[in-house]
Amino acid sequence: MADTTQSTKVWKKFRRNTLALTGLIFICFMVVVGILGYLITPDQTPYVNTMHLQLTNKKPGRTFQFLIVSRNENIKQVGLFEKMLFGQEANFKSIPITSSRIVGNKVFAREYIGDDEQAEEEAYPLVSGQNTYQKTYYLGTDIYGRDLLSRLILGVRVSLSVGLMAVLISMVIGVGLGAIAGYFGGKVDAAISWFMNVIWSLPSLLLVIAISFALGKGFWQIFIAVGLSTWVDVARLVRGQVMALKQVEFVEAAKALGFSNGRIIVKHILPNIAGPILVVASANFASAILLETGLSFLGFGAQPPMPSWGTMIKEHYGYIIMDAAYLAVLPGLAIMLTVYAFNLIAIGLRDAFDVKGQNTSV
Repeated sequence: MADTTQSTKVWKKFRRNTLALTGLIFICFMVVVGILGYLITPDQTPYVNTMHLQLTNKKPGRTFQFLIVSRNENIKQVGLFEKMLFGQEANFKSIPITSSRIVGNKVFAREYIGDDEQAEEEAYPLVSGQNTYQKTYYLGTDIYGRDLLSRLILGVRVSLSVGLMAVLISMVIGVGLGAIAGYFGGKVDAAISWFMNVIWSLPSLLLVIAISFALGKGFWQIFIAVGLSTWVDVARLVRGQVMALKQVEFVEAAKALGFSNGRIIVKHILPNIAGPILVVASANFASAILLETGLSFLGFGAQPPMPSWGTMIKEHYGYIIMDAAYLAVLPGLAIMLTVYAFNLIAIGLRDAFDVKGQNTSV
């Protein structure tokens, strides 16, 4: 009952913080978008990687007509859950056109090759079913003619999944080492503290790059790399909190009752420092997203064609000084809003748990 009462008090204090609550709502919205994934993307092919090089860097809101030139009936139609996770491979190939007409069993169409150019009319075989369709690119297309909105939506998955897995890894390592160092003290504390100081002295991005070199490039490797670089904050916090709590009455009583050290740490000490741990975990989530996007920008993160906000900025940062700055600004804005939302949550949790002296900024 006491835990429920404490949780209720924390929630009431948290929801009174308008900015923190707004950040939580935004993150919940992003989580829903990330889970739905391909079900809400205009391009539902794997990695939203449908390219039309004729449509490179088209402005947001442009609508184009497409001609289906061939169909592949052997493509397997996947179920709803599999489609949500991995997408559905297209069973046709199409080209953008400016006009078309059907004569007999042929379709005569002019392929779109630019706004100011006119292609000659060519004949294409008439395929069964629908021959033409229209598609609107609500946020325009990238340098490869891919739908920018689809890639932004799927990029949510990369950032949130890397952040979540990195935080879980850092929590397991940080809480474990910090609790051991703070509880046992002495030579154990000295050895763990020395190791933490060594890791602490290394710049996070350089450490992640070094780990990525060791593990190789890839999506799963980035989980481990980012997680191994963010555990020190958790360990230092837990160590200090455990050192402060191990001398209090309820811990001494547990020792007198003969409880094991492991039980005392897990059952009695850690639940009492859950608040500060949640605060630093929220801040580390934001740090992990920034590290992942930085790695992707440098080419060590999620590898193409997997959509990543950092990779999207890397591909389009040259357009910032041109008339297509939105190609880099939109993924940058997504990163900024997501990181800011997690920082707002961290500040809200800090105030709700009344955690003093903890740095929750990234």
